[in-house]
Amino acid sequence: MNDSTHKIELSKGIDKSTWDKIDLFCKNKSIVNIKTIISWISLEFNIDITVDPDIVKGYLQDWSNIKGSAIGLCRPKNDVEATIIIRVFYLTKIQYTISAGKTNLTGSATPLDGFVLSVENLKHVQPIVCNDKVNVSAGIYLEDMRNQVLSQSNNKYFYPVDPTSRREAMVGGTLSCNASGFIPGDMGATRYWVNALTFILPNGYSIKCERGQYISYKSHFILNNNKLTIPNYNRPKIKNASGPYTCDVSEIDFIDFIIGSEGIFGLITGCTLQLKERSKYYLDLFILLDSEPTAINLHQFLINKLDSGLSQVSALEYFGYNCQNYMINRDKFFKNKNQVAVYIQIPIYSGTIEEACEKWLNILLDSNCKISNEDIYVLNDKKSWDLFFEARHSMPEIALKKTKELDGISIITDTIVPAYNFKLFLDKAHALIQKANIEYVLFGHLGDCHLHFHLIPSRIQKKIALEIYQKIIKISAELGGVYSAEHGTGKRKKIDFIDCYGMDAENQVRDSKLCLDPDMLVNRGNIIDYKC
Repeated sequence: MNDSTHKIELSKGIDKSTWDKIDLFCKNKSIVNIKTIISWISLEFNIDITVDPDIVKGYLQDWSNIKGSAIGLCRPKNDVEATIIIRVFYLTKIQYTISAGKTNLTGSATPLDGFVLSVENLKHVQPIVCNDKVNVSAGIYLEDMRNQVLSQSNNKYFYPVDPTSRREAMVGGTLSCNASGFIPGDMGATRYWVNALTFILPNGYSIKCERGQYISYKSHFILNNNKLTIPNYNRPKIKNASGPYTCDVSEIDFIDFIIGSEGIFGLITGCTLQLKERSKYYLDLFILLDSEPTAINLHQFLINKLDSGLSQVSALEYFGYNCQNYMINRDKFFKNKNQVAVYIQIPIYSGTIEEACEKWLNILLDSNCKISNEDIYVLNDKKSWDLFFEARHSMPEIALKKTKELDGISIITDTIVPAYNFKLFLDKAHALIQKANIEYVLFGHLGDCHLHFHLIPSRIQKKIALEIYQKIIKISAELGGVYSAEHGTGKRKKIDFIDCYGMDAENQVRDSKLCLDPDMLVNRGNIIDYKC
């Protein structure tokens, strides 16, 4: 490797006169001068910034329902406005929390005082498809972007990452948390598809980079004269959204370091995403099984059977313990209450659906998983698919309704373990929850060994349920897994990060943050505790 690739070029992103004007205005100012600062930003640059509590209150919570607080809100429309705001906040030491679609489940977008910097108006670069890539701003809704890709490419290409919240999530948020979809393996996560980034550091300087442009050298980057050391704690090489990306060979791409860092290193304003060629058709199968061990056996069988493993499928989902009781349309799919099920989606690039269907029916019947023709539902007509889609998405909603009836709290694990410890992990987790006699549901991404235990405790069971959750986290770590495969760490799971990686890992992340954000102004409280 050419060791010069670790030296990152920074730019101001605005003209020198504006930069100097900001520096002069901010001299000797701080949060105590907030009214003067807001008035100046608004009048001088016509930027949307306010301390109106009626407007601000709509930005105090994300889907985690953690209660937040903030004194103000700013909504830049482009990189120039974002740079101005960030530079002013840096010089006056005003903390802020970056917010996108607020779909995060761990409180990453929940502010802890200071300002909210919302990317919702960062739409200055509408999705532009060029060959097999798309350029896009951070404030575009993910589903809108995905639809634009299909439209502009005449259905030739699509963007594969499709988290459940894709209609409400913004592109910037998915980059920040390394959002995942249903595709098993690396291809299911956002990081795999990012080719370029536009990024604003906490001091207002900008970085525009393509993948491969900036590679760390001996575990560090150089930004001007600052040495940014990359954390090197042992991060399991499985689907993983637990803390910033690390590398044990001292070389990582700067893009990988930023993706999934939950905004603690700065603001992503735009990106270039790689697209995937769209298949002619999809074959959707819903398969009934007699038990969870059979589902695990089927998972392993498919890994061994398929020439390139699970890369041939675009989804392998599991409907396990108690799912039937939290699912509408269950009578359309399940024959008895003891059954579990898997859903498989197969992209078809050549041949017909009929040919693919025959091939996969033979594969499943040969699996030694006691599957018969009557246990396989083909969901390729619209009516069947709509019934299934409603059933799949009804479970969390019904579980939440049940939680409210019990005056309890919803506790959802996001753990993942390596395949060789998958059954052992599930057995241990089931035993813990059932011993406490707590209601729960099990479902999720079988292809990644990433299932969600959704606990539904009553009011008097809250304490024991939280204790069980922590025990499950520790079990996953002991078995080579992590506490978060797709939901991130945020503010809710900071203790899980320490339980999984230890205090030294937290200190490593803090050192990286302090290099870029010495006053810890940006997304304070995410991943690590505030210490300055």
